[in-house]
Amino acid sequence: MKNYVQHGDTIPLTAPAGGVVGGNGYLIGSLFVVALFSTGEGKSFEGQTEGVIRLPKATGSAWTEGAKLYWNDTSKYVTVTATDNTFIGYAAAAAASADTAGNVLLRQAGV
Repeated sequence: MKNYVQHGDTIPLTAPAGGVVGGNGYLIGSLFVVALFSTGEGKSFEGQTEGVIRLPKATGSAWTEGAKLYWNDTSKYVTVTATDNTFIGYAAAAAASADTAGNVLLRQAGV
């Protein structure tokens, strides 16, 4: 196919204000990615858009397998609360209320 550009499971992006830290989640516009490495503001970095990633979880609520998950860009945690948060995927495994991290199957909106 002549118009194929790349796979899309990772994509090059420009680091936002403050830069990025490898392994942390970021909203770039409406796109949620996990930075593969750390770099400074305005520099190019690779953002993971697919796969199962262990991310920080809001405590106080449990996840069931397959639950819809959302990114709270203020607290920088994954939550089951949709209101004022961005859909990022599904729980790849159950997580207890007290857990501070959980396995997230990344899915972009509309997928």
